[in-house]
Parts: sequence; structure tokens; C-alpha cells
Amino acid sequence: MSSALPRPFIKWAGGKRQLLPELLAQLPASLRTYHEPFLGGGALFFKLRPARAVLSDLNERLIRTYRAVRDDVEGVIEALQDCPNDKDFYLRMRARDIDAAADVDLAAWFIFLNKTGFNGLYRVNKQGRFNVPFGAYKNPTICDADNLRACSEVLCGVKLLHTDFRHVDEMTEPGDFIYFDPPYVPLSTTSSFTSYTRDGFTLEDQTELRDMARTLKHGRVHVLLSNSSVPVVHELYAEGFDRREVYASRAINSDATKRGKVAEALIW
Repeated sequence: MSSALPRPFIKWAGGKRQLLPELLAQLPASLRTYHEPFLGGGALFFKLRPARAVLSDLNERLIRTYRAVRDDVEGVIEALQDCPNDKDFYLRMRARDIDAAADVDLAAWFIFLNKTGFNGLYRVNKQGRFNVPFGAYKNPTICDADNLRACSEVLCGVKLLHTDFRHVDEMTEPGDFIYFDPPYVPLSTTSSFTSYTRDGFTLEDQTELRDMARTLKHGRVHVLLSNSSVPVVHELYAEGFDRREVYASRAINSDATKRGKVAEALIW
């Protein structure tokens, strides 16, 4: 059994580790089951370590990686320990047709590319090919065995589903808690990170998410959402929701002048 406190084992654009105090302040005093339909790095889940949880994402490779860490963490660790921080090796790994591989091999592929690729981005083209360049970091931690084991312990018994957010309402009961952290409405036309799956997250998707959140609230499910603090988000959640603005430092941008403190909206 690991003595380490678990923390996200992958980097993710828009990760929530630095906003955890603000997120925790909005949690209900008690909850039945924790749901997170846009899983990403899972910072809030790993902080809470709930007794019952359903985690899901439309990114199948991400979910398979979590399953491998849950079910065979020693296999993932063993595979990662053979991965050097080398550009030629990175390019060979990046070019692999990985989807037919076993979950352990896919997880090692996913974590290795995440730790050694530029800015920790996960980005694919329309064919589903991972296309992030090599990061050229001096000494990245490719395999944090203690943390992987700690994460595996917390994930034990957790449901991990490859599914769309639209199915979460079928799995909830009154008293449950849902944290929605969708791909954000872009701050500009050039700042979208929605290519983490082959299909983007459109304004229509954002509207459907808002409608689902409203329905869940009426069904006595506790709901918390994150999104960009931009006019279209304020308009979407103007009625039936409370919201406040928080600030997070964002380092994932190819243009260094666009990194730094960014306003985000917490909505409940």
C-alpha cells in the first residue's frame, strides 16, 4: 500500500490543481456518489478521494489509461521504466498505431507522451493521430511509481466509463454531486483546446450541458461547473444558477504572451 497522497498522474490543459480551494468551497456538506464526466487530470477527484465515484470521458485513450492504472499499475510502471527521454524514441512512440494495444501498453504510451511532449498537451488530428511535438525537457519525471500506486489505490472500485456527458443523468440520484469541467468556450478564435478528441465541443454542446445541469439541479443533484469567464458563458448561465469569477495561471499556450492569470467562471 502506498503512503503517498495521490495527485493527477497526467498533465491536462485547464487542470484544476491550483483552483482546488475554490472548488472545495462549493462542495455540499455530504454527497452520495461523485461524478466527473469530463475527467481530464482528475484533480478534484484525487483531492476528495470519494468512497463512491463514476468517472467518464469521451477520450477513450484517457479512460483506458485510467483503467490500466487502476487494474495493473505494476504493469504500467514496468512499461514506463523502459521509456527514455529521447526524441527519436518519442517520435517512434508517437507514430504507433496504439489503439489495438493492451491497456497497459496504451497507458504507458499515453503517460510517456504526456510527460515528454511539448507543454504536456494531448492533441490529435482528425484521423485521431497524436501530433504534439517533442518537449526537449532536461529531466522529466516519466515514471512516478509512488504516485501511480497511490492513484491506483484511490481508483479501486471506481467506475471508469468511455461515454459522452449526455449519459450522466442516467446514472445520478438525488444527493449525488457532479463536477462538469468541459472544454472551455475559447477566449479567442485561436485559443481552443477542443481537439483533445477528434470532434470539437461546440456552442450547441455547451447549451445542452447547461440544460442538463439545470435539470439535474431540479432533481436535487448537486452541480458544479467550470468554464471561461466570457460573455457567452455568463449569458448561458444567467438564469437559475449562481456563479463567481476565479483566476488561474495557465501555462499551456504556444504563445508565451498569452500565458498567465486567466479569469474562469465557477457555476452552481
